[in-house]
Amino acid sequence: MNSRWRTRIFFAAAIGFAWIYFLGVKNLPPWGDYRGIYGQMISAVSVHERHATDAVNAIDYDYRGFDTLGEEFILFASVLGAMLLLRRPERPETTTPPEKGLSDAVKVSAAVAFSVLVIFGIYISTHGQLTPGGGFQGGVILASASMLIYIAENFSVFKRITSHPAVEVLEALGAGFYAVIGLVPLVLAEPFLTNWLPLGTTGNVFSSGTIAAISASVGIEVTAGFLLLGYTYLEDIIAKTGEEQNE
Repeated sequence: MNSRWRTRIFFAAAIGFAWIYFLGVKNLPPWGDYRGIYGQMISAVSVHERHATDAVNAIDYDYRGFDTLGEEFILFASVLGAMLLLRRPERPETTTPPEKGLSDAVKVSAAVAFSVLVIFGIYISTHGQLTPGGGFQGGVILASASMLIYIAENFSVFKRITSHPAVEVLEALGAGFYAVIGLVPLVLAEPFLTNWLPLGTTGNVFSSGTIAAISASVGIEVTAGFLLLGYTYLEDIIAKTGEEQNE
């Protein structure tokens, strides 16, 4: 197929997608006119019923907590699958490019940025029941902070932090703790994932019962999962680079 026919097919497909997009957009409500009955209902009852001022987390970790449990274990299984696929039974010593790291000024700046990201990530993970955020968002922020170590230092320093077995244990505990929180109500003759912890005072960081606890456990699992994923990919790339140089 020559370029002329590829161009014609592209424009024909683009026109079709544009028409479908127009049909989908033309009946949208006016800007600011929210018609979500479910959202309005949750916003009206979440503060009273769950003492959570962020309705999104009330939905994710309580009203539809079973769905989020599945999403968390999808992430857990994805990280585990990537580690299994990229693992190497034996990793012989290979010659890799020298790792000198960047300048001292960059290292100091990275250390400051690392501290800010860690504090911000913990805040987002532990305040999801009060403000936009939660365990998923905070976990990604915390895991991304570690990449500053790799950028400013080298892979050896990054490896000493992220390849520790404790990170794997934390990922498993974060995922498992979510399930345990959901199983406790069954012992109390209540439905799975019933909010059984004290709801506390609305607006307090320890409010919302199991919502805050689940959000924190998700933050641990997501942080550890992305740390392991980043380490696995970087190790595979560096190992392949060393093998190519030795050939």
